[in-house]
Amino acid sequence: MRRYTILLTPDLEEGGYVVHVPALPGCHTQGDTLEEAIANAREAIAAWIKSAEKDGEAIPEEAAPPQALTIDVAA
Repeated sequence: MRRYTILLTPDLEEGGYVVHVPALPGCHTQGDTLEEAIANAREAIAAWIKSAEKDGEAIPEEAAPPQALTIDVAA
């Protein structure tokens, strides 16, 4: 079992969520609901790992989860 952080961003134009996996370059997906986005993320991560293994590439481990903060900026 592996553990990865996923970042879910609301898609304000299309609806649903866009999902990025910071530890796995190019691994992203989307879903119409939060639940669907999470399920699709699991599938995308599994496919990314399977492809990397097939190509003999190293599978990145997430040493420390990224932090997401919302800050105020005077502009």
